[in-house]
Amino acid sequence: MPVLLLKSLIPLSFTHHWTALISSYKQPLQALSIATSLTLGIAASLLAIASPAKALQVLRVEPQNPKLGDTLSVVVQSDNQDNSTAPSVKMGNKTYPAFLIGTNEYRAFVPTSPLNQAGNWKMVATGDGEVKNFTVNVRSRSFPVQRINLPPGKAGVSATPLELNRVAAFKSLVTPQKFWNGAFIKPNAGRISSIYGVRRYYNGVFAKDYYHRGVDYAGGYGSPVVAPAAGRVVLVGSVAQGFRVHGNVVGIDHGQGVTGIFMHLSRTNVKEGDFVQPGQLIGAIGSTGASTGPHLHWGFYVNGVSVDPTLWRSSGLN
Repeated sequence: MPVLLLKSLIPLSFTHHWTALISSYKQPLQALSIATSLTLGIAASLLAIASPAKALQVLRVEPQNPKLGDTLSVVVQSDNQDNSTAPSVKMGNKTYPAFLIGTNEYRAFVPTSPLNQAGNWKMVATGDGEVKNFTVNVRSRSFPVQRINLPPGKAGVSATPLELNRVAAFKSLVTPQKFWNGAFIKPNAGRISSIYGVRRYYNGVFAKDYYHRGVDYAGGYGSPVVAPAAGRVVLVGSVAQGFRVHGNVVGIDHGQGVTGIFMHLSRTNVKEGDFVQPGQLIGAIGSTGASTGPHLHWGFYVNGVSVDPTLWRSSGLN
């Protein structure tokens, strides 16, 4: 039957009723559609808020152009709300702890030395259950070289077991507290007679594991040696106790893996447990232990590795 004929057979009243019925459902359906859209939008927003963001970030590495011997300061951001596990930074097979320095900001110190290879160092920051890989370019550096010829059969002074154990324990200290504030000062007013990192040849053979682990000051015998920064005295040793290499020695813990050792003293003016301030007298220059003349050897260590204190004297890595 033709459609036109079928349409003519439907009563007009039925058509009007059907149209009105459809219209009666149209507005509620539109409202339901809008409500559904709003509900889904709110749910999506709440889900986005509830979903954990990428909380761990590597904010900065200082200095900007590091070279061998420098201390790398790695600052990371971590939303570690329960403070149960602080972030850390790993380089090679060594992991360095990070300490809180501000709101959700933590800092780890990564030491470098002349024994390392220059180049792109691949590091890993860990925290908040996340891992961040990053790379730091550590530049090479030219260190002075000394050539020393020893007579046949001559043996150097050897350290005693007591001395080795006490000094090793001192260098491995990682105290959570930060005691220093700002740049470190010179521990002695004398001129620098030997800088950090000097390499040596003995009888023409390169000593691949040796470098001068500190800075020497050629102050006069008995001239004052002062604390370069605040810290706690945790090591005081003497020749009489068996410190045959270090001589009369003082070790200061500056906190967070930063330590300083002061060797070859003629006397010591502090005792273990003392807390010292920058510029406070701790001893006097001498020539005790393995020393060829009056001088101060200032060894500066970060997480057990001897680093160049120059950067610390200019900025303090505060």
